[in-house]
Amino acid sequence: MESIRRWWGRYSLQTALVTSGLVISWVMRQTNGVALMETYQFFSRPFQALHSSQELLSDAQTRELRYRLTELEAQNQNLQKLLGAKPNYSDAGSWAMVIGRSADSWWNQVIIAKGSSDGIQKGAIAVGPGGLVGRVTDVSPHSSRVLLISDPSSQVGVVVSRSRYMGMLRGQTQTTASLEFFERDPDVKPGDIVLTSQFSTLFPAGIPVGRVMSVNLDKQPAPEATVEFSVPIGLLEFVKVYPFTEHK
Repeated sequence: MESIRRWWGRYSLQTALVTSGLVISWVMRQTNGVALMETYQFFSRPFQALHSSQELLSDAQTRELRYRLTELEAQNQNLQKLLGAKPNYSDAGSWAMVIGRSADSWWNQVIIAKGSSDGIQKGAIAVGPGGLVGRVTDVSPHSSRVLLISDPSSQVGVVVSRSRYMGMLRGQTQTTASLEFFERDPDVKPGDIVLTSQFSTLFPAGIPVGRVMSVNLDKQPAPEATVEFSVPIGLLEFVKVYPFTEHK
């Protein structure tokens, strides 16, 4: 008996490891490794989702820079300048956390954690990774409501960067909007970049909005395009709010 105890004290760890290995090997053989793979996927899924969200936000920021560059090139090629002084809001903004969405209007509006006590005023604009998000419509001391550009009631005056044709953009879904042109035969095609117009009364000019996905020139009463937003509205956690006075 004493010799067995001595043997166990010396080889217990090795025995446990060998036994565990045999058990795992048997389980993998019986299940073709399914159980182990499912366990790995279960624990790795949250990290994969986080990585995917970060990639989408990073892609949106890249698109915003590309759209801005396209706009500058279009202005130089056409020898045009935006009418009036373009507001410089690059340093005047204030970051705010998104703290609320309504279950029945998830893609229509968000609540942010800054209000009048933080200097936020009605009419301020909100941008995110990629470009335009919306505008502040209601303000309380410590929070504000932002009407998103994906809301069907939202209207944004926009311009096609390449051809300078203008129209009115209205929210359609969480990722797209319809663009109704003012002209009967606009020069527009899929891939064109859309930005806020210098004639917009609610937004500063030159903010990236999205990219044309499809065009229907036969639509009545006016030609129409479907625009994909440059901002991943469903992933918004923070927005940057800039003061802006509505043009009368």
